[in-house]
Amino acid sequence: MTADGAPMRPTRDPRVTLDDLVEVLLNKGAVLHLDLIVAVADIPLIGVSIRAAVAGMETMLEYGMMRHWDEATRAWAERSVARRALDLREGERVVSRMSGGHLLTEGVCTGWRPGTVYLTDQRLVVLREEPRDVLWRTELAAVRAVRLEPERTVGGEERLRVRLALDDGRRELLSAREPETLHDLLTRACAGRLTPALPFGPPAEEEPPLAEGHLWYQEPRRSGPLWRGGRARLTADRLIWKSPVDSRPALVLATDTIAGVRRRSGRGPAGEGGVLALHLTGGDEVRLAADDPAAWARRLGAGRQQEEGEPACR
Repeated sequence: MTADGAPMRPTRDPRVTLDDLVEVLLNKGAVLHLDLIVAVADIPLIGVSIRAAVAGMETMLEYGMMRHWDEATRAWAERSVARRALDLREGERVVSRMSGGHLLTEGVCTGWRPGTVYLTDQRLVVLREEPRDVLWRTELAAVRAVRLEPERTVGGEERLRVRLALDDGRRELLSAREPETLHDLLTRACAGRLTPALPFGPPAEEEPPLAEGHLWYQEPRRSGPLWRGGRARLTADRLIWKSPVDSRPALVLATDTIAGVRRRSGRGPAGEGGVLALHLTGGDEVRLAADDPAAWARRLGAGRQQEEGEPACR
């Protein structure tokens, strides 16, 4: 399997070249488990047991491998990787590197952008490796306050995030594989520059849902739409749907983009007449299915139940 746990399957494709193998090893890596017995005349003579990980240096460092290296060798490898990724300044030193992400907020749309969080003695950067792109960055001199903030995910889990207050008034939210470690390192790196009295405001109380429960979502795919079961959460601002096997929501809709809701005739995964068609302001349509479609139609602001063929209501 690959270093990130995804299974690898053997292939006999004659078009696969050495370049393809090198690309897999550099970008994802491979874990080798080999048990071999060498026998002569049906007599076992030699036993071989190999457990090995083969990957590019960035992948090795990302997953915390090579911990047995001495500090100087590991620091040299990390500097080399960070220099290529960040274009380090003269004298700039990498303090920490871990997987994480940045919460992008543009108008009513929000979404996590995963990447790698780099903390140097001068900057904090969230970098996407493939394709390489700087998702977010700030100078440490611009950081005015840091705190850990719990966030309840759509799946019901509570995770710690790192909230930053910057000197231009922005409030940014980061995720990290080790949020407490990142918080402590940031606090030490910004020592003397943080403003303890800076008003973060009280932790935002989670908006109570107007409705929450099981829904099916017809996910568009290249091979054709596919019904998937998951959990939906409706608040005054947005509708979120997430499958229990997904790491992040597959559907996030601002409620003010829902122009209307129509009950569709026909059979869906919830039975006859259980499909709802959500008409969006941009002209798109999203289909959901519910065991109680009439209740969900009212919750989504339909105003009255409709059958297919009637105009969508606001």
